[in-house]
Amino acid sequence: MSSIQPLNPRTTLARDLSAGLVVFFVALPLSLGVALASNAPLFSGLLTGIVGGVLVGLLSGSQTAISGPAAGLTAVVAAQLLVLGSFPAFLLALAIAGIIQIALGLARVGFFSAFFPSSVIKGLLTAIGLILILKQIPHLVGHDPDPEGEMAFLQPDSSNTLLELLQTVRDIHPGAALIGLLSVALLLVWDRWKFLRNAVIPGPLLVVLLGVGVSLLLSRLGAPWAIEASHRVQVPLAESVAGYLQALQHPDFSQWRNPAIYVAAVTIAAVASLETLLNLEAIENLDPERRDAPANRELLAQGVGNLTLGLIGGLPVCLVIARSSVNIQVGARTKLATITQGTLILVSVVLLPTLLNQIPLSCLAAILFITGFKLARVSTFRAMWGAGPNQFVPFITTVLAIVFTDLLTGILIGLSVSLSFIIRSSIRRPIRRIVEKHLGGEVVRIELGNQVSFLNRAALARNLDAIPRGGQLLLDAQSTDYIDPDVLDLIRDFKEQTGPIRGVEVSLIGFRRKYHLEDQTQYVDYSTRELQTSLRPEQVLSILKEGHERFRTGHRLTRDLGRQVLATASGQHPLAVILSCIDSRTPAELIFDLGVGDIFSVRMAGNVISRKALGSMEYACNVAGAKLIVVLGHTRCGAVTAAVDLHGSAQSVAEATGCQHLGHVLEDIQESVDPAAALGFQNLDKVAKEAVVNDVSRRNVVRTVERILEQSQTLESLVSEGRIGVVGAIYDVGSGDIEFLTEVGIDRRPLAANS
Repeated sequence: MSSIQPLNPRTTLARDLSAGLVVFFVALPLSLGVALASNAPLFSGLLTGIVGGVLVGLLSGSQTAISGPAAGLTAVVAAQLLVLGSFPAFLLALAIAGIIQIALGLARVGFFSAFFPSSVIKGLLTAIGLILILKQIPHLVGHDPDPEGEMAFLQPDSSNTLLELLQTVRDIHPGAALIGLLSVALLLVWDRWKFLRNAVIPGPLLVVLLGVGVSLLLSRLGAPWAIEASHRVQVPLAESVAGYLQALQHPDFSQWRNPAIYVAAVTIAAVASLETLLNLEAIENLDPERRDAPANRELLAQGVGNLTLGLIGGLPVCLVIARSSVNIQVGARTKLATITQGTLILVSVVLLPTLLNQIPLSCLAAILFITGFKLARVSTFRAMWGAGPNQFVPFITTVLAIVFTDLLTGILIGLSVSLSFIIRSSIRRPIRRIVEKHLGGEVVRIELGNQVSFLNRAALARNLDAIPRGGQLLLDAQSTDYIDPDVLDLIRDFKEQTGPIRGVEVSLIGFRRKYHLEDQTQYVDYSTRELQTSLRPEQVLSILKEGHERFRTGHRLTRDLGRQVLATASGQHPLAVILSCIDSRTPAELIFDLGVGDIFSVRMAGNVISRKALGSMEYACNVAGAKLIVVLGHTRCGAVTAAVDLHGSAQSVAEATGCQHLGHVLEDIQESVDPAAALGFQNLDKVAKEAVVNDVSRRNVVRTVERILEQSQTLESLVSEGRIGVVGAIYDVGSGDIEFLTEVGIDRRPLAANS
């Protein structure tokens, strides 16, 4: 694939014209091959290539996608021709199918494309790549009984892809093989050298010229080297333009009362629309600029194309991967390339059919062969394997199904497998059950998924039945967009009848108004006087440690903060006092996963102590009833760093920092500094400096705990009486971990069963 370059009108024009020329050479035999495989007139395939390139190309919103006769529709076309009995009757069905597609586009049905799983899209691209490789190997060496453009595993000649490969070994044409191998070699060299890869003239164009030139040289050698007509492009010949106009066929409007016509029309419209939308998603993934192509506009464009083709005698048009992939890989930047290739088919078929029939199929097969390798990359298989079974199984199923059946059948199988994984995942994990330990006790939180369907009812019922008698339940619908009515009835029944009978208090959060289930919190999720009175210091410390573990692992409790504000408006009963630094990275309520009213928070730079801070702590513990004091320092502390940096300095803190009162803080911290460690601090590297600072932070925490008990007789007495505990800890701002350094007044004996 060409590298992305800034859009330059002159360069873009040249690239688009050369890309259109290359795609024209590829599209010509593919269009003829699809018509042949569909048992339709060859000229109908050429008409579809022209209309798909020019008319659909003009109307489409995609800059790189190319429409034409689709290999995936060959079986549908052949079957409908047999059912309807004539090509004109089929054309009436095709015209009606175009009208249906126009209606689908106007009804904005294109949104359906957003729901195609990425695993199926990647499987589609990979499968097309493998099919191109397998199908082009015979053409590369001159084995051409299977027409170009025929992509199904089971072939019209009753053979299949694998048997065709085996038969190729016994039917190698030396001249065609020489051209094919030389073409592959040229394309490989072209892709390897950057200056060639970015050239305005693409390698595939030179491959076609090489093929024609070598074919003319080999014709002088005679058999077996000469390239016969059966190994070259075979455009139908007419004596004049009037001859081509006479080849146009028109619908048999007398069949409009035949119900089979409408069945065929719906079938063609459905299949062509599905393939178009899937291929559109796939081609957007190939576009190096990842431009968005409106799906509804594409349906309208395809509908207009099919209506037109039904009126003039063509085959169903569809957005196709093979030609679009070649278009992108040879450097097309805008839809001019698409229109160019369609226009060239029209002009050349009328004016230059004899010249076109000199192009060997083997050189065109080389272009598609290399394109196949670019689509079926080994890295894609590795990436999908690494994504896990839910991605890899639908991906590989899609690949194998398309390769061993046909495009339509394979896509439907891939979508079915992907859907089964989605349903399986939804049934197995429709909800998430979490046991949360709130201040008032354990609460079972059941988190509902984004879409809760009737398939999830049984799983939800099992989880509700498992709630212990007398327990607390929180049903969380904050991430839910849809809940099935049967599931809502189950929730209402449990909340209003089953739950109360079992003594289960049901709390709700996040339910939409239309469900008539108001948010309600029944359990205690904030500190109350009863809870505060019942706890001992070691229990409060345990609550803080559990909260920090939730914070560290990302499993924070579900809290109704608005309710907590109202509940604590008339009074507060915090469990602990936390003296922490003013550092923005150390918010105590978040670090310990606490709510409104659960703690007193005292914040001082460097978590140093002062008489005012001591007064606050005395009030918190002796009057308000807090059971624990936590001195929380942290790593990489700015205040500690400044204290160490200025230790022993001739300058005062005010002189060094410009802060009038900062010296009161730093002088306290400097009492924890080891003079030997601070010596030469400014000359240390970053890691060594951080180690010194963190060591001083630890010393400072321990010293602060000691000073609290030394300077406050009130707090020392409360510790002696076992009413409070004092602990020191250091918080790592890099990892989020907490290291507890010292504990005073913490009873480590096992807690009583009823405590």
